[in-house]
Amino acid sequence: MLKNAWYVAAWDDEIGASPVERRIIGQLVVLYRRIDGTVAALEGLCPHRRMPLAMGRVDGDFLSCGYHGLAFAPDGQCVNVPCQSGIPDGAHLRSYPVEVRYGLVWIWMGDVAAADRIHIIEIENWGDPAWGYNRGPAMTYECNYLYITDNLLDPSHVAWVHPTSFGDDSCKAQPPQISVDALGVTVSRWIKDAPVAPFYADLVPFAGNADRLQHYEVRYPANAIIKAIFVPSGEGGHTRTADPSNSFVMDSYNFITPETERSSRYYWFQLRNVRPDDAVLSEEMSQSVLSAFSEDLQVLNAVQKGMDACGDSFLSIASDAGPLRFRHLLGKKIAAEADR
Repeated sequence: MLKNAWYVAAWDDEIGASPVERRIIGQLVVLYRRIDGTVAALEGLCPHRRMPLAMGRVDGDFLSCGYHGLAFAPDGQCVNVPCQSGIPDGAHLRSYPVEVRYGLVWIWMGDVAAADRIHIIEIENWGDPAWGYNRGPAMTYECNYLYITDNLLDPSHVAWVHPTSFGDDSCKAQPPQISVDALGVTVSRWIKDAPVAPFYADLVPFAGNADRLQHYEVRYPANAIIKAIFVPSGEGGHTRTADPSNSFVMDSYNFITPETERSSRYYWFQLRNVRPDDAVLSEEMSQSVLSAFSEDLQVLNAVQKGMDACGDSFLSIASDAGPLRFRHLLGKKIAAEADR
């Protein structure tokens, strides 16, 4: 797993008066909110008897262990040990850089000196009142995070996994284009002159068949931008310069945080260019997306079990080209870290 990267630790509104525990790339972390409202993140076990600090309590800016009351400052330094006057050597915790952005708490798990906030993904149209927003709860997948990135770089799977929502028969045959840049891998395709898939039928602001863009982009370490664009039949294609005024655009942002080798936490939200103030629509979309993502969860949890049973060996087919390219390039980054 890549260490020098920003991962999502929680939704900002998940961090309240009590400490919150997360496991991120194998490390146990505890998050809590300081008096000024900012979020602090420390390693999750007390150095005294390895009590999980999420079982303790927040006292002002300090986090106290629930076993013997050792208190820690946001920088990880122990500031009080009950029943003694001094602070023993070793009574400190690692602290992690944190940034709250897009309603999410981002955490840097690697070298603190390299924690440049400019590397947090940029969300196009965030906060623009012309764009509607919906989100859902964080989801826990019982599978390795790379099976999720595989899925997010494979537009063909929607025809079989999501036939009543994102997919239909038009998604079965058209081969995608693959591109690579410094940020990650993109798999995309235009499906021409096809019926609008069920999930989008009430959202597309025109009648009849559509040209549809499926744009699946995964950036290192495991952040995905899934762009769906529907335009009237005959108006789509990779050479277009702009979306027509009667287009429908939905950008789905998906953030995968590896917990362990076999568990991952998944955060997501969508932005859309239609009916931005329609709260009922936002709730309906959240529920529909959650239902579709639950189909992915069921499939990928089963994939993990199958891989475990077969020694992590598998056959590759044409639709695996994008996912395999991403795995290879991410693997090179992880190996380069290990060589430093």
